Amino acid sequence: MKAFAIFAGVFLLFITSASAQVSPSVKRTTYKTDSFDFGPGGTLAITGAPNGSIRIEGWNENKIQIDAEIEISAGTEAELDQIAKVTGFVLEESMGRTGILSVGTHDKSYLKKVAKKFPKTLLGLPFKIDYVIKVPRYSDLQIDGGKGDLLVAGVEGTMKINFLDSNAKLDLVGGGVVATFGGGKVDITVPTRSWRGRFADISLASGVMNVSLPPSLNAEVDASILRTGKIDNTYVGFKPKTRKDVFTEKLIAAKSGVGGTPLKFTVGDGSLNIAQTAKTQ
Repeated sequence: MKAFAIFAGVFLLFITSASAQVSPSVKRTTYKTDSFDFGPGGTLAITGAPNGSIRIEGWNENKIQIDAEIEISAGTEAELDQIAKVTGFVLEESMGRTGILSVGTHDKSYLKKVAKKFPKTLLGLPFKIDYVIKVPRYSDLQIDGGKGDLLVAGVEGTMKINFLDSNAKLDLVGGGVVATFGGGKVDITVPTRSWRGRFADISLASGVMNVSLPPSLNAEVDASILRTGKIDNTYVGFKPKTRKDVFTEKLIAAKSGVGGTPLKFTVGDGSLNIAQTAKTQ
């Protein structure tokens, strides 16, 4: 849980820096798009806004398509004009790796570079960026988010995810995933028994985690509640890893099928529900 505490502390500083010094009364929504070539096997790193959703979908094109909806707030239209100039996202491109970095009134170091005379009264005014991003199916992802929905679907690569608070849905096609969520609800689906994944290690500090697994999945599953709450397991394919392992409301160490792929699900405080998918292929 030390990792949870550090993660939560970092993001609390992130959000606290966005506390408003004036009361916003007007809002504006703008849109920004970008598209560029990106071969399979590359890494996309996304740093989201303090508030906003991230939706990532795999497709068969060798390019990345970014669509961002940006909502800003201020006291006057003139202030909105100033904020709009420094709010959005920038790209950091290198060989085999591209970064999408959200920028805005929360990022003082960025403002010092692009708007040295930016009014101090506008620092920390709230804004939101909602992303819809399409990537080549075989891509690696690094996702850092604040508060907002997350969807990852159709991507077969290694994923590293950190989110402060989210209603998240992860459809695991293949590859591997290490994910940490501070709070919220996390839905994880392994769609087929022929899942080509290498590993999954998903943690939620506080909230509800729902895991859907296909029948006859070959995997070794470790599920645990660290403090308060319980595990509700209705997956019929589990059997203890060893004869000494006993399933409880706090801990499950199980094997499904012939074992193999390691799957680890951890909740600090809350509930962990494991069930069988309704339809399989």
